[in-house]
Amino acid sequence: MYRTVETEKKTECAFLVGVEMAAQPSVWTIEDSLEELGQLAVAAGAQVVGATTQKLRSPNPGHYIGTGKIEQLQELKTELRYDMVIFDDELSPVQQRNLEQELGVKVIDRTGLILDIFSQRAQTREGRLQVELAQYEYLLPRLTRQWTHLSRQEGGVGARGGPGETQLEVDRRRVRQRITDLKQEIEGVRKHRALYRQQRERDGVPVIALVGYTNAGKSTLLNTLTQAGVTAHDRLFDTLDPTTRRIKLPSGRTALLSDTVGFIQKLPPAVVAAFRATLEELELADALVQVLDITHPCGFEHSQTVGKILGELGLSDKPIVTALNKIDRLAQVENLEHDNGSYRAFLGEAWKPLQELMAHYPQAVPISAERRWGLHELLQKIDDVLGDDLVDMEVRLPYSAGDLVALFHSNAIVKKRSYGKDGVTLRGRVSQKLVKAFEKYRVHGRSGAVRGTGVTG
Repeated sequence: MYRTVETEKKTECAFLVGVEMAAQPSVWTIEDSLEELGQLAVAAGAQVVGATTQKLRSPNPGHYIGTGKIEQLQELKTELRYDMVIFDDELSPVQQRNLEQELGVKVIDRTGLILDIFSQRAQTREGRLQVELAQYEYLLPRLTRQWTHLSRQEGGVGARGGPGETQLEVDRRRVRQRITDLKQEIEGVRKHRALYRQQRERDGVPVIALVGYTNAGKSTLLNTLTQAGVTAHDRLFDTLDPTTRRIKLPSGRTALLSDTVGFIQKLPPAVVAAFRATLEELELADALVQVLDITHPCGFEHSQTVGKILGELGLSDKPIVTALNKIDRLAQVENLEHDNGSYRAFLGEAWKPLQELMAHYPQAVPISAERRWGLHELLQKIDDVLGDDLVDMEVRLPYSAGDLVALFHSNAIVKKRSYGKDGVTLRGRVSQKLVKAFEKYRVHGRSGAVRGTGVTG
């Protein structure tokens, strides 16, 4: 006798729960936050079958929600046949355990859901290390006496990859040891990154970091400007691993454009801590480009969230250019062309409110990363921002110093060049970082050494 065995994993059905706290005002409405949670659940591979909300003065210490809402969830379980309940806020280990006992299904929170998505999307060794560290630190306090071993972890959303599949019988001591090992490996990654950064500092190449809410179009913009070829789909946290590519600015300067992990509201602290090595790229960037999806109904909230996270990371003082992305979706005609100069005509009446929106953001440029609209203006704006770091300089380089000649051409704005018997004389605007490298060959004017902002003579 033969029988059919289904090997395809069944899609889990998720029910969403959001709580609105009176003592915790937010720019986000509970409905918008819960809608985003549903998108995260779908991105993790679940099917959302329902949602509910509750208003509370403060969370219930034992179950986070009230007893009446628990009874409602128990009744809905029979009707909707959900496999798990996802909470929009982080639950304590006690609350999570009590809710699982009451509801008889798996219970996860927003943090666990985001970590699950990260475990699916991380491709590089660095990304996998960071995700695994965040997973273990999230899991450690949840190893209660009732479930001493990781064997309680099941497959599916919220319990995928790394912890729960590679070491099913690991205990608290081994988890702590693994956390220590992961931190040491990530520290090695940090040191490796530091070497690259030191080389960039010596070369004087400015670094521009793309930041923004998840799914705002950062990866698409990177691909369009640099042909990086990174994955870019219309879903939350589609790309996770950092990517850096060289670009040429309108002035002729070379710069590095770096994509970073997308932000999201209620970003788990464990994720921020684990991705410290990646986020250090933001700290050392010369300028930030915030990519904002202006067509999203929660675009303002997205911008507020990004600004808040940048503030928490101590990056609020960085020069920021805002790319108002996806303006092609505002176009009022069907037959659109990939024309960099005529996109305003396609926008029609949408151009005026777009101009008003630009006034709310520093150094704002409307673009369509997908259709290449406004990209020259964006690069020019970046060039202008980076130009604040430039000083005028004239140098006379011997022909034997070919490396310095190349460095001047690639990382300075060359205004004049002349060739003599003993070498080449170059005049232009140079980054402050490179002044020391060329000081030995600096040309002095009739009034003496050049100081500060210009060349004399």
